[in-house]
Amino acid sequence: MSDRMELTAEVRIDVGKGASRRLRRNADLVPGVVYGAGKEAVSITIPHKELHKASESESFYSQILTLKTGSESEPVILKDLQRHPARDRLMHADFYRIRMDQKITVEIQLHFLNEENCVGVKQEGGVVSRTMTSVEVNCLPTDLPEFIEVDIAALTLGSALHLSDIVLPENVEIPALALGDDHDNVVVSVQAVRATLEDDEVAEKSDESETGDADTAEGEGGDES
Repeated sequence: MSDRMELTAEVRIDVGKGASRRLRRNADLVPGVVYGAGKEAVSITIPHKELHKASESESFYSQILTLKTGSESEPVILKDLQRHPARDRLMHADFYRIRMDQKITVEIQLHFLNEENCVGVKQEGGVVSRTMTSVEVNCLPTDLPEFIEVDIAALTLGSALHLSDIVLPENVEIPALALGDDHDNVVVSVQAVRATLEDDEVAEKSDESETGDADTAEGEGGDES
């Protein structure tokens, strides 16, 4: 596991929606909260520039972070990050305290290897179709991987890799697999180009049909008036 990313926060006394708006507008701070590990939830603020820079890193969303508040530092993971719907602006952040001796469940990014060189693409003319780009894992914080590699070099046309096919780092588990075969979902597959195009055409026709139905309903409504 790589060195931990650090964030500097200050305890926030003035709370509520109005206070949060004032912080974002006047002080360029992002309101947030840190909770968990049997301690009380604490409202905090983090400089927007610092949090925004951290949010540009893939590891920010899946790795253990060090949150420094005054003289105290504690390990946390990001639980939620709210963004402005129209502007490049972070609105609120939730952090969860962790204990290093207790397992945690975190969403980890998948890195696919040999996509262009896999048998189904290079020799059989198919295309790679990713069904999942991340996976939920459970492990101790010290065993948490930065990402998980999925090598699809041997994947042939019409075949797929499932969750159970992922080679996991030591001491890392996928909780979904304990729920039975029905939860052993497809992660990635190689499909024929024709099948992919047909799927797109079906989706387009479905959209057109829904639009036509909506127009018809609108016209009928207009006649009644």
